[in-house]
This record gives sequence, C-alpha cells and structure tokens, in this order.
Amino acid sequence: MATETTLPAFSEPLIDVVVQPSSPTRSSAPRRPAPSTPDVLTTIYNFPSMEPKGFAYYPANQLHLPLRRDLLHRAIVYEGDATRQGTASTKWRDDVHGGGRKIRPQKGMGKARLGDKKSPMLKGGGVAFGPHPRDFSTGLPRKIYDLAWRTALSYRYRRGQLVVLENGVEIEMNEPRWLAQIMTWNHLGQGDGGSLLVAKSLEENISQAFLGAEGHGRLKSEDDVDVKDLLKAGRVMIERRSLDTLLKKHSSDLNRKAPSAI
Repeated sequence: MATETTLPAFSEPLIDVVVQPSSPTRSSAPRRPAPSTPDVLTTIYNFPSMEPKGFAYYPANQLHLPLRRDLLHRAIVYEGDATRQGTASTKWRDDVHGGGRKIRPQKGMGKARLGDKKSPMLKGGGVAFGPHPRDFSTGLPRKIYDLAWRTALSYRYRRGQLVVLENGVEIEMNEPRWLAQIMTWNHLGQGDGGSLLVAKSLEENISQAFLGAEGHGRLKSEDDVDVKDLLKAGRVMIERRSLDTLLKKHSSDLNRKAPSAI
C-alpha cells in the first residue's frame, strides 16, 4: 500500500535553464575547388604536305565526349527541318477561275450529282487536301544542339578522323587533278570515303580545285558547316582557328558554375 512521503527541502530555488539554439554560421573552411577537366592532345598538320607542326590541348568535355546517337539524331532532324522551304502550294475550289453555277440538274439526267465546274472531281477544278505554304522548322534547345555539335567532333576525334590543320589553308595551283593526287596520297580522297575541309576563309585556288574534285572532298566555311556535314564525310579536316571558333560557339551548356558540396 502506498504511503505519503515528504519531499526533501532545497536551500536554493530551482532555476529553469533554457538553451537557445545557436545561429548558423558559415564555416571558415575554404570552398572545394571545381573539379579540373582533363585535356586531350591533338596534332597540328600542315596542308598539303600533311607534316606535323605542333600540338594543341583541348578539354575532354569538348573533344572526348561519349557517343550519343539520340542527340545526333535530334540535331540532324532539327537541321533538316530548318532547310525545308515549305513553298508547295495548290489551289482549292475557291481559288480557281470559274462561277458557281451548277453544271447539270440534280435529278433526271441519269448521272451522278455534280456541282459547279470548280469541283475537285473535274479537270481544271480545285485540288482537295493539297499542300499549302507552311513552316516545317522544329525547335531544339540550344544546350542540346551544342552538346550534339561537340559529340560529333568527339566522335571523329576518338576514331582518329579529325585532322587539325594550320591556319590559312591554301595550295599553289587551282588544278583539280593535283588536289586529287594529294588527297589520294594522304588517304583522304574518294577511296577512303572523302574528306570535309572546314576553313575560316575560302581561298581562290583551293576553292576552284575542290569544285573539280568533288568526289574526293568538299570545302566549306565555318559558318556553313553543320552536324550532318561532320558525320557524312570519311574524315574532317579543319583549321585550328575554325575549331576554336566552333567550340567556343557551341559551349552554352558549359557556361555554368560548378556545383559545390559546401
């Protein structure tokens, strides 16, 4: 059976101690540096001798990306849709010349019902469900398109099919036969799938020579080349300054701050 007991007496009053939460303070430790991107080595060649003249380093996130077929497919479809003119046009029955008088009576002729002479069933009439001018272009985020650009260049680099040339590519003569011999001797011609030469400025001699040697390669300026061109030819020859310009132009997805763990 429970009994009543007396509590012990305290000489000092009890004081409630309340612990206030400390305000968050920023750590004085240094922030973790952004991870460094490894570089890949490229050889700079002279054209048309194809002698190595030096080396250049490029970040791996520009010339050593893994193959992404889905991005390349989306980029090629985007470029193809942008080149479609969409100017096909036909005339509907309201657009062709003629009146609205009924050709024959509705009944009593033993023939099918027929309206005016602008009917799509008659010669010279309108076209039913024909094409009209439209815009075939589709949208693609810029970051995805830029990543597809660098993926195409990386695909060529990883396969050893990206040849970086010195600036100012030019030949001595505008003779297509001489250019064909140069391309064949260096395994860049028609027998090896042909080559695409990308230059900043199209010089006169090499431009005329490529016009007569279309089977061995094509010449394009850096403003006219696209992802499909990079994947279509057997090899890609590009001036160093053009490569730097294109990589800088298609780097929108890289212009962001590196994440920090602090």
